[in-house]
Amino acid sequence: MGLEALLVALIIGAVAGWIAGFVVKGGGFGLVGDIVVGVVGALVAGWLFPKLGISLGEGIVGAIISAAIGAIIVLVLIKVVKRA
Repeated sequence: MGLEALLVALIIGAVAGWIAGFVVKGGGFGLVGDIVVGVVGALVAGWLFPKLGISLGEGIVGAIISAAIGAIIVLVLIKVVKRA
């Protein structure tokens, strides 16, 4: 993975984590936490969406939307586990 690809992944993760933290109230973890949640969300979406036959398109906008949906799933799961 080159430096540019790593930078793009971090930016996508940050934006997706921020969106997920905004959607799931009380789910924000600061900049570093949002990046981690966004990257993990992108991994979850990258694994789950093809299994469900879902494609949100190509490019950076599709990647951000997919990562944000995955990050929302991750944050909801974290909230459920914290309540238990």
